[in-house]
Amino acid sequence: MAKTLKCISPIDGSVYLERPALSLDAARAQCAKAKIAQGAWAARPLVERIALVRAGVTEVGRTTDRMAIELAHQMGRPVRYGGEFGGFNERASYMADIAEQALAPMIVEDSEKATRKITREARGVVLVVAPWNYPYMTAINTVAPALIAGNTVVLKHATQTLQVGERLAEAFHAVGIPADVFQNVFLDHETTSTLIAERQFDFVNFTGSVGGGKAMEIAAAGTFTPVATELGGKDPGYVRADADLDAAVDGLMDGAMFNAGQCCCGIERIYVHESLYDAFVEKAVAWVSALKLGNPLEQETTIGPMANVRFAAEVRAQIAEAVADGATALIAPFAQDDGAAYLTPQILTNVTHKMRVMRDESFGPVVGIMPVKDDGEAIALMNDCQFGLTAAIFTKDVDAADAIGAQLETGTVFMNRCDYLDPALCWTGCKDTGSGAGLSVLGYQALTRPKSYHLKKA
Repeated sequence: MAKTLKCISPIDGSVYLERPALSLDAARAQCAKAKIAQGAWAARPLVERIALVRAGVTEVGRTTDRMAIELAHQMGRPVRYGGEFGGFNERASYMADIAEQALAPMIVEDSEKATRKITREARGVVLVVAPWNYPYMTAINTVAPALIAGNTVVLKHATQTLQVGERLAEAFHAVGIPADVFQNVFLDHETTSTLIAERQFDFVNFTGSVGGGKAMEIAAAGTFTPVATELGGKDPGYVRADADLDAAVDGLMDGAMFNAGQCCCGIERIYVHESLYDAFVEKAVAWVSALKLGNPLEQETTIGPMANVRFAAEVRAQIAEAVADGATALIAPFAQDDGAAYLTPQILTNVTHKMRVMRDESFGPVVGIMPVKDDGEAIALMNDCQFGLTAAIFTKDVDAADAIGAQLETGTVFMNRCDYLDPALCWTGCKDTGSGAGLSVLGYQALTRPKSYHLKKA
């Protein structure tokens, strides 16, 4: 009997959607269709593929009101924030803008004696395993450049956001991208691993947990299929003595609390120069206390439930353990806190790196704040982590930020901002965050393979 995938809405715990997972044989058949379609798709002119992807993105933009409501039901983000089309469009459009240049041959020699060049060829069938927290934006990071580069794409979306893959397929197919070129599929973990092990895909892009990333790499072991991963994070922020205090509070607390803290590059720990520490904490408490926790379908709600009760349970456990070990919780329980998916956003002080809340990924609306005496102490604490996605430095000194950034074990260094993905820059990480290289020119290099030509002329 086929397994059923169920999306449990965090709004009220009801079943919002359920879809039957494909059997292994049915999944193999879909992969076969993608392989057959890939050659013809890659043979189409690049400008045509670019135009079709742009049209698909525009088609998604026609339904942004629906998008916001559906996301509220699936993963709890308040409708007041209007869905994800802004970032979705920005990323896809940038990758379309740079495609011709990024995919152009590298000419080493073009003389009477010889032509030597390096071209970029599509890898083939690309599997995109997308997460639920920013389901449109994280998917398009790979889907758009993969299709533009001439790959066919099989999208497996998270169970929490089953509907997003369907909506993307509807839009892309409506504008003329063939159904076999871009497929949305419902797969369980076992079937996904089997398909990878059978070399049904030529490239795998996975965004999710460390455990999920390990499972992908294990499945691909010995197949030589490239696996790009963006996994856990515990992103730090550092407030130097010369920082604009109000800007630092607003930027870092938004980075910690937006989307109920469920951001890949959300701020999970903050280090503040001791001269600003008390004032920063006071302002941060006021910032968080002004949030309105509630039903994400209501316009006044600024922070909704976490996407799943089990995610909220992990955050509560980390907070409880920290308080038991001496941390101080500064935010009084919100009236709407139901002990399940709806939880009070929290600030912790008197924290140490012995506490899980300062070591393990929380992926929820909690942040620990520690005072530091100088840059050296801040750098040591920021690097004392198994993850490395982004790090934010708030300062008026660009040279200092550059020098500190050079010493940080991270994929992206921010100054005076955080929690943002710039499509012109490579989205990457280190340590247990994984080793992907998304967006930017490097994103196209990851999704294609080099082919060298040495054409000696007679």
